[in-house]
Amino acid sequence: MKLANIVKRCRVDEPKRFRLADHDPGERFGLSTNLDDVRPILADGIARITELQQRLYARGQWGVLMVLQGMDTAGKDGVIKHVMSGINPQGCEVHAFKAPSAEELEHDFLWRTGKDVPARGRIGIFNRSHYEEVLVVRVHPEMLKRQNLPPVATGKDIWKHRFKAIRAFERHLARNGTLVLKFHLRISKEEQRERFLARLQEPFKRWKFSPNDAAERDHWDTYMAAYQDMIRETSTEYAPWYVVPADHKHVAWLVVSAAIIEALDRLRLDYPKVTGKALGELKKVERALKAEQPESAATRSKHR
Repeated sequence: MKLANIVKRCRVDEPKRFRLADHDPGERFGLSTNLDDVRPILADGIARITELQQRLYARGQWGVLMVLQGMDTAGKDGVIKHVMSGINPQGCEVHAFKAPSAEELEHDFLWRTGKDVPARGRIGIFNRSHYEEVLVVRVHPEMLKRQNLPPVATGKDIWKHRFKAIRAFERHLARNGTLVLKFHLRISKEEQRERFLARLQEPFKRWKFSPNDAAERDHWDTYMAAYQDMIRETSTEYAPWYVVPADHKHVAWLVVSAAIIEALDRLRLDYPKVTGKALGELKKVERALKAEQPESAATRSKHR
């Protein structure tokens, strides 16, 4: 299957009809289970993203916000490491959002992510995001008490209002030149169990594990319901969700890579063209540099 068709299958274009159960975490789309077989495709994607990022940075008109959401071990860090490996660090920032700080709790729930939205010409990656406020907080509503909200903000419609606020926030970003791409890395409960065991059994991976991670498995079904509701309510034309099967890590990397390339291609990014007086000045500098007497090897060596 062509990558373009795979991306289309993962993008949620009809959110009201969306069912999380229709998306198999182990889906491979006919791709090989062997990473070595798809390395050339992944390498081509990385190279293409590298080129598109250079154009994005040079043009300076668009910003790109990538949102990565998924259960523990779904592979968010792996996507950043492998898909974005060709990115120039000067044009990219990664923000990992964990439990909110005391300062963050003093503001509205969009404040801490809103201040880290990427500037034009840059790529921003949110490893978890503002969506934690309609996922983990929804699964654990007792967390709302820490936010010290007034009663009017904690009524029965709180999640409906938060979804509406998120849609408005992302629409605002899109209208002002930010491309918003959201990826839900969908992992199965069994695959998560195996990845947890791998972390526990390998000393150099144990630091990644927290007993709280395993405790969250007791709320698996509640999380799945929250994810389904979240995607139904916030997948839009201007900020779509992609539900990416993540049981096979390399499949997730390929899907995310292809989705990024497709979205950036639609921006028709060109390098800025220098014309008129500015071009004349550059030509003048070029002529002056060519007219300089080249240094001899001995002189160059002396200057070192």
